[in-house]
Amino acid sequence: MPDTDIGSPDPATTFAAEPGDVASGPAAGLTPAAGIWRRRRGWLIVAIPAAVTLVLGGYQIGGPSLWRDEAYTKDAIARPFGQIFVLLGHQDAVHGAYYLLMHVVAAVLGTSAAALRFPSLCAMVIASGFVAATGRRAATLALAPDAGRNGRGLDVPALTGLLSGLLFATAPYMTYYAQMARSYAIETMFAVIASYLLLRAWPDGRWRWWLGYAAAVALTGLFNIFGLLIVAAHGITLLLTDARGQTTPGRRIGRIPLRWLAACGVAVIVLGPLLGLASRQQGQIAWLHRPTLNAMERLLTNLAGSRPLIAPFALLALGGLLAAWLADHWRPLNPAAIALPWLVVPPFVLVAVSFVKPVYYVRYIEFCLPALAILAGAGLTGLIRLAAVTPLRWSRRGRWRLGLTWLPAVLAVAVLAALLAGPQQAMRQTAARPDNLRLASAIVAAHEQPGDVVFYLPATMHVLGTGYPAPFARLRDIARNKSAIASGTLTGTEITSPALLKSRFTDVRRVWVVTGASTYKFPKASTPMGKEKLALLAGAGMRILHRWQAGEVMLTLYGT
Repeated sequence: MPDTDIGSPDPATTFAAEPGDVASGPAAGLTPAAGIWRRRRGWLIVAIPAAVTLVLGGYQIGGPSLWRDEAYTKDAIARPFGQIFVLLGHQDAVHGAYYLLMHVVAAVLGTSAAALRFPSLCAMVIASGFVAATGRRAATLALAPDAGRNGRGLDVPALTGLLSGLLFATAPYMTYYAQMARSYAIETMFAVIASYLLLRAWPDGRWRWWLGYAAAVALTGLFNIFGLLIVAAHGITLLLTDARGQTTPGRRIGRIPLRWLAACGVAVIVLGPLLGLASRQQGQIAWLHRPTLNAMERLLTNLAGSRPLIAPFALLALGGLLAAWLADHWRPLNPAAIALPWLVVPPFVLVAVSFVKPVYYVRYIEFCLPALAILAGAGLTGLIRLAAVTPLRWSRRGRWRLGLTWLPAVLAVAVLAALLAGPQQAMRQTAARPDNLRLASAIVAAHEQPGDVVFYLPATMHVLGTGYPAPFARLRDIARNKSAIASGTLTGTEITSPALLKSRFTDVRRVWVVTGASTYKFPKASTPMGKEKLALLAGAGMRILHRWQAGEVMLTLYGT
């Protein structure tokens, strides 16, 4: 493979000097000042999307209320270090690395909403930089060996990287996950790093790149085991590539490098204990159902950012495929070859498996969001390339024709900017989350009275009182058996004897029933204890005094 496709052997120049910039010094006929500017420009391509992510993701980061999954995080990381390991032996092993990391973060920053979400923001900032670097690297590999530019001085790799990074930085659901105290942003960061390192390791062939790739894949799976599907996507990428007579270092089986297989094998072996433990905790995803058409529509909406954005992003993604096929002749690696399998394979696998054993949920494939940004960035670059190759004519007709060639690119940018503004702002609202635990806590605080009893229906709804726990802690939980820490579980345990519960139901005048369902309806009791709770209310002649809704959280106050 030509040197221009291999890139700098120095890892320190990974960002500053991409493959197309190797021959940018005096040997290429440029002055030292020009070479310095080109290296600085390389850093700017990475830094600008990262800065935009920091601003958009950080703005009002503490504004939205914590919701139930974030409450799980807050409750788990507040436990002593050893107790976190006890919890992981019973539940939530798949989030173990995240809880341990956040335990340290909370010790330094505290447990406010902004502090809990700050690591996710940092992860998305880094991810944006690597999205830009990945788009640039892939576009560089897609250029013909003797082509560093295209059009009138247009730097195609730099433009592809910058636009890919900016599209990811402005994606509404980038903001959503950057402002969520869960592991999805960190998983996304490592998935992007792994994809970038694949583009370094495959043409280069040296073990240091493959070892870095193995570490990134392992960390992706460590923070979410479904992130390991990035390996399947990368395998398809390698199968799609065609060396076209060029040689790449290392032995291969067909188009698959043996070192890639070794790196993937190491990552899976390292994660073996976690995979085994997670397989014994499948009850945690028992609430999942087979995917429906509504679930597929939600997938498209989450990837694009909103329903109106689906069509523009689909067209830009199609443009990215056409650019790879027509303009770049599908050379060894290109933006479409890395992004398309990454975007399609993980959702397809999870959806297909879910018809046998439900495992799909839209949050589990959030790490595919950068792939759409890279593919759309390549498509938008393709529009600009079409305009840039149009010869400049200074006649009035020539200026008119030149304006028409730039019109599609200008319209695409304008439409995207207009359609992104609303969803971006919406992601900062509590209404974008399923629950409003802050409001629920405020309602209880405003209306509770000494001696009030609380029933959680079902028992797992204890989590709804842990985001902002002070008012809920003052309610008598007469069904409680062991606390969350004492039982080594996420929400604690309840007594299982209806007779014991009935014996505790004495001198009770008011009862809070805390529920939370996506149907926004009061749930039907499905367990003996749940039925006993409702029977006690009816037997005591209690009626509904008031009912409040805080997102999916329903607070029903019963009294005599």
